[in-house]
Amino acid sequence: MENTPKSLRLQIGIFGRTNVGKSSFLNLVTSQDVSIVSSMPGTTTDVVEKAMEFRPLGPVVFLDTAGVDDESALAGDRARRTTAVFGRADVFVVLTEEDRWGEYEAMLCDEALARQVPLIIVVNKTDLKALTLGFRGRLANITPHVLECSCAGGDWSIRETIINTFKDILTRCTGEEAAMQRHLVRDLLPPGGLLLLVVPIDSGAPKGRLILPQVQTMRDALDSGGAVMVVRNSEYATSLEVLSKRPDLVVCDSQAIKQVAAETPLDVRLTTFSILFARFKGDMDELARGAAAIGRLKAGDKVLIAEACTHHAGDDDIGRVKIPRLLLEYTGLGDRLTIDIFGGRDYPANMQEYALVIHCGSCMLTRREMMSRIRAAVNKGVPVTNYGMALSYFQGVLDRVIEPLNITS
Repeated sequence: MENTPKSLRLQIGIFGRTNVGKSSFLNLVTSQDVSIVSSMPGTTTDVVEKAMEFRPLGPVVFLDTAGVDDESALAGDRARRTTAVFGRADVFVVLTEEDRWGEYEAMLCDEALARQVPLIIVVNKTDLKALTLGFRGRLANITPHVLECSCAGGDWSIRETIINTFKDILTRCTGEEAAMQRHLVRDLLPPGGLLLLVVPIDSGAPKGRLILPQVQTMRDALDSGGAVMVVRNSEYATSLEVLSKRPDLVVCDSQAIKQVAAETPLDVRLTTFSILFARFKGDMDELARGAAAIGRLKAGDKVLIAEACTHHAGDDDIGRVKIPRLLLEYTGLGDRLTIDIFGGRDYPANMQEYALVIHCGSCMLTRREMMSRIRAAVNKGVPVTNYGMALSYFQGVLDRVIEPLNITS
């Protein structure tokens, strides 16, 4: 659990005004001094992330944000970083105090409601001012999940009660989402089915290990009782010949799709890791429609290539080198097409200027984060697709690789 990627953890955003006790609350529930605590407003200047095993929920990430009412010289930068967390958070935890409710708290609750995210209101500093019946009733009309607490000092047994109550509330308000958890391949395989993974081992492959999407796909198949066979693309054709039965599903790296598609019989279902993640983390229909927009690009258009992770780009980097090259070759537009590349959690506010967004496979993002990015583009009328969809479109095999997932382009 300690090594669980952040993209697979429940993301819990902690929001509120400056000096309301957000960092103290994080320190209390984690039983650690994660964030600096001070009576001086604006102590938290950036988003503080704390990943931990939070039993019984499992692996989580707490996101401690700057005060939404910050008026310091850095307020603009802090506000942008806090706002960016809105798209990440699976749960909104809004801190306030007795009878302190105004535009900032209302705005945070409206954000949670608009994003259909569970909302927990924590009334802090109850040791200084007890919660009145009137205020308690007002909060109950906003959300059924209200926690009264005091983060400062106190008997450990009282602190433990607060922590356990918070865990109970989290479990209740996230239970529905957990029940709707998506899978990568287990619903695509029959009982005891065979999954064949084609994994290129080239200069771009990490030395001595497989990448996260490959490992996640294997684990999902094994959890369903399926069998997994892994081969390099150079041995794929030979491996198919020696199998006593054909695989129920073949999954390959998007960059090898042209070769693997040519070597795979038409009655064997074939897809790519990136296509699986399009379904697992995003909106499959929307991303498939977005791929078709590649053929409609024209001179003067701008294309955004968005990467969720930060890494050193090699000479043949998929997002920064290969896809831009293939895009220019396919469209024949040359320098009449502008290509912008954003890495990490950067995402441009001027989305309406783009004719297309080509996003990475989002293995480093949560589903909520990826869906937020898709909506940001679609709401501006901008088609969006991902690396795997685009590569399959360039190679003329998009319809084939999305067919196993019952999607048509």
